[in-house]
Amino acid sequence: MLPGFVKDALHLVLSLVMAIIFAGVIISWLRAAGVRVPYYHPIIRAIEQSYEAMIRPIRRAVPTAGGGLDFAPMIALIILMILQRVIARM
Repeated sequence: MLPGFVKDALHLVLSLVMAIIFAGVIISWLRAAGVRVPYYHPIIRAIEQSYEAMIRPIRRAVPTAGGGLDFAPMIALIILMILQRVIARM
């Protein structure tokens, strides 16, 4: 059994990681749509670096599907949701 504050802290960290993944996906979609998202902005750079560091191991294991579809962010989010449920039940 985990103490309540540990559960809350882990839940917060996992939620933050999920938010970074969502933000990274949205940034990549915007760039693919032709929207100018600045590469040099410190917040954008931090999101992209964190996003790539989290997704890279999954991309190595799961290749990109035909047509450039990348399932790595979805797999990462599913794994994080499962972890949140496991932690909540401890």
